[in-house]
Amino acid sequence: MPVWLREHSWRQTLTAVYLSLPLRGARATAANIFCSERYLKVSVPPFLFEAILYAPIDDTNSTAKIGNGNIFFTLYKKEPAMWDSLTLANADKEKLQYLRENAVVKAHEKAKEETEAKKITKQEHKKYALEATMKVEEAERKRIEDLKEKERQKVAKELDLWKNQQKNGDKYKIIQKKRELHQETEPLKERKSEKINKTRIPNEGTSKTRLKSTKGGHGSCSIFSQNLKEEQLPAPRAAATIKVNFTPRVFPTALRESRVAEEEEWLHKQAEARRIINSDLSELEDLKEEEKNPDWLKDKGNKMFAMGDYLGAVNAYNLAVRLNNKLPLLYLNRAACHLKLRNLHKAIEDSSKALELLTPPVPDNEKARVKAHVRRGTAFCQLELYTEGLQDYEAALKIDPRNENIEKDAEKIRHLIQGTMPNS
Repeated sequence: MPVWLREHSWRQTLTAVYLSLPLRGARATAANIFCSERYLKVSVPPFLFEAILYAPIDDTNSTAKIGNGNIFFTLYKKEPAMWDSLTLANADKEKLQYLRENAVVKAHEKAKEETEAKKITKQEHKKYALEATMKVEEAERKRIEDLKEKERQKVAKELDLWKNQQKNGDKYKIIQKKRELHQETEPLKERKSEKINKTRIPNEGTSKTRLKSTKGGHGSCSIFSQNLKEEQLPAPRAAATIKVNFTPRVFPTALRESRVAEEEEWLHKQAEARRIINSDLSELEDLKEEEKNPDWLKDKGNKMFAMGDYLGAVNAYNLAVRLNNKLPLLYLNRAACHLKLRNLHKAIEDSSKALELLTPPVPDNEKARVKAHVRRGTAFCQLELYTEGLQDYEAALKIDPRNENIEKDAEKIRHLIQGTMPNS
């Protein structure tokens, strides 16, 4: 049979009641606490505590802290007032039984409402994610269509330009053929005229003029050839746009500022390490090339964590760690998943590994180091190792002394260690 706890201490203010229950050697980890507006029940085998409260309380915001062999309750009153006593006095058994049953019924209804609300919220999140995905796909499809339209217009312009050039080339060939025919018929006319002149009786004047014309008489041919040269000049070149493409590089620095030999050696080592890892992991044979990238797996794990799929996120981070075990963010994110899954020892291991990799401490990794200390300290506190947890929180405060949330959590841990209740 359970042993009823009769010893307890309490104090109150206008808005809150502070209750302390001594456990006297019992293990607090097996505590079962049930609280409603008027009913409070605590079961810590072999002890049992039950109380019908004097007035209603806000069971949603009320808290319970376990430590140093005591359970500390902070019960917030629904209406500010001073109670005459902690429990309801002079209540018969029927009224007590009615209050117990009513508390259980309300607790079941509240749990059902919370379950329905979570279900509706999850459906809304899925709907929002689907709509966002559809919008992104629609924007991508529109972008691709615009690119296709621009390419089509560009090809159409180039085709029209090519047709015009072809027409100009045909016209130029026709003109050139006419000139060649003209050059072939001109010598025939000259020969005929010479034969006619030979048959006539020549005189001195005509002979002299003929001789002069024959001596200096290539003037007509030179003029024709000069005109022919001017007409044979090609048409001006059409205007066009010259595209300049730079050689793609893995490193963002300019080639003139880089050490090519060292960069090529680094890339070769990375490729060799990736090849060795891929040959060792048989499960990577069915994966795509981008799915073998640790950064891609990290982003996949982050999306799963945001959707509440913590086991899927852990699997993604596990594979990413096997591919590259030198990325501190992989261990840091996996520690957050383990905290959600209550794998506290694994959360401590991953946070410690992240802190090892986040060395030397520089301003760029301050946020990551703060997260690692807070997550490891949270895991320690949930394992009731408050001293170790406080050390991590104080280390986080040294890095980020202006963080009020970390300061509040550290103050609560100090109160738990000292066995005192913080002021309301």
